[in-house]
Amino acid sequence: MKTAIIIPSRMASQRFPNKPMAKIDGVPMIERVWRQGINSKVGDVFVACCEKEVFDLITSKGGRAIMTDPNLQSGTDRVFAAFNSLDNKNDYESIINLQGDMPLIDLSILEIVNIPLNQNYEIGTIATNISGDEEKNNNVTKVIIDWEKTKSVGNSIDFYKDQIIKNKNVYQHVGIYSFKPNALYKFVYLEPSKNEIERKLEQLRALDAGIKIGITYVENIPISVDTMEDLMLIENIIKNTNETNR
Repeated sequence: MKTAIIIPSRMASQRFPNKPMAKIDGVPMIERVWRQGINSKVGDVFVACCEKEVFDLITSKGGRAIMTDPNLQSGTDRVFAAFNSLDNKNDYESIINLQGDMPLIDLSILEIVNIPLNQNYEIGTIATNISGDEEKNNNVTKVIIDWEKTKSVGNSIDFYKDQIIKNKNVYQHVGIYSFKPNALYKFVYLEPSKNEIERKLEQLRALDAGIKIGITYVENIPISVDTMEDLMLIENIIKNTNETNR
């Protein structure tokens, strides 16, 4: 399956301004994520950015960066704009939206997120295990999964953050997505749904429109960087790993 891995990048994050260029053990975070995409060998890797600083960094390393409109509403819109600008876009069967704040992402996950597309889902994503504290944490996105149809890929039933739902099939959602090109096109041109607006979860737009999202489970996925504390934790992990491998 010919795949385009597109990493949306935006410096104007409210919770963590200039996050893509924040250095982890001396290397900007966006560069670390881009290198993980390259090293996965799953597909062609692009950084969809709206600041010259990020564009210049990636291109100076020999990477492919695409400038997009800074006024785009979401990372998915930025991924679509970058994909739509490619001269060879019709060659791709899959588009992976890889978040730019996951510098420890396991290389195999970029292959695993494509699995639902091979099982007739239009969109795929990842779930991981969830602790009791995470289930109560309103900053953690949860997903309820129906595993009845297949053991390897489940069907997402609902996504939420702030309510507690008693269900044995609740997992932590990991915000990496695969799209069939037509599904991405369809998604970005849909109006935001009521659930999406109320819960501030973009993926509910797809579910509310009847687009099924297939889920693959991967245990113990490393955290993404949402705060300075997360950044320091990941930096310690990377430094300890580098010392161990010397």
